[in-house]
Amino acid sequence: MKQNYLSGVIFCLIATLSWGAMFPVMTSALAHVDPFHFTAARYTIAGLAFAILLLYKEGIHAFHLKGERVVLAWLLGTAGFAGFGFLVFLGQQLAGPSGALTASIVMATMPLLGVLANWVIRGVKPARATLGFISMSFVGVLLVITEGNFNALLNRPSSFAAYLPLLAGALCWVVYTIGAGFFPGWSAYRYTTLTTLLGLTSVFAVTLVLDLTHAIQPPSVADTVTVLPHLLYMALIAGMVGVLCWNMGNKIVTPLNGVLFMDVVPVTAFIISALTGVVPHQVQVCGAVVTATALVLNNLYQRRQLALHARLATRPA
Repeated sequence: MKQNYLSGVIFCLIATLSWGAMFPVMTSALAHVDPFHFTAARYTIAGLAFAILLLYKEGIHAFHLKGERVVLAWLLGTAGFAGFGFLVFLGQQLAGPSGALTASIVMATMPLLGVLANWVIRGVKPARATLGFISMSFVGVLLVITEGNFNALLNRPSSFAAYLPLLAGALCWVVYTIGAGFFPGWSAYRYTTLTTLLGLTSVFAVTLVLDLTHAIQPPSVADTVTVLPHLLYMALIAGMVGVLCWNMGNKIVTPLNGVLFMDVVPVTAFIISALTGVVPHQVQVCGAVVTATALVLNNLYQRRQLALHARLATRPA
């Protein structure tokens, strides 16, 4: 049992370490390729890899969609892959050298953003304590974005507009994650693969429109070759391996424990960024600590509530 639990911990660590590293990796890639063409190429590779895996695991019948909620699956795939891929990395690009730091800290808020999304989508109102921890996590994000200079945010809000796509992209991924609950009969492999393939239609459509309107330019052959290692990492390691390890790890350690590993994402991004020359400001480090602490405190609160409900359920009438 302990060995099995350790395997779950290792799976969660592999996932969050790979996700933490993807933002510094993208810092380099975005200097050569726009987020739209990169996302299209990334999920084309990842989608093919997932399709091969699903075919091996469940057979060709897993791709049959007759009688399934195809439109909903397409909308969720669009949110999870077009929305997340375009918006997060566009925001990171617009934010400049510190974009990787901010993107990673926004990732750490996703479990708490999920609480708000669940409130809107399913009507599950969070406890006041959880709302407090959500507010605390966003204070941490603001510290990372502003480096503690809140006056600049108030006096020049337009200079921080680049961070709005990051938050919108994070919300897209949260909606995609919650959306899995609408497909209880689908395995994790099937949900991931089919939504990726359906979402790719939106990724290709948006990229094509931007190309035709000359809003973006296709990358040159030289730039494509330059970012090929980044592309393979993002598609196969952060994409395929990261997602599969996350799903397997959470199945073993339970989501209540797995969510704590999201704190590994900003820690990894901050360390790699520092090693590559983008040294976080002390206030940014403090902001990361505040956001991470909010996630841990909310987790402890949830455990306490679950234990209380369990005691009440076993109390004799």
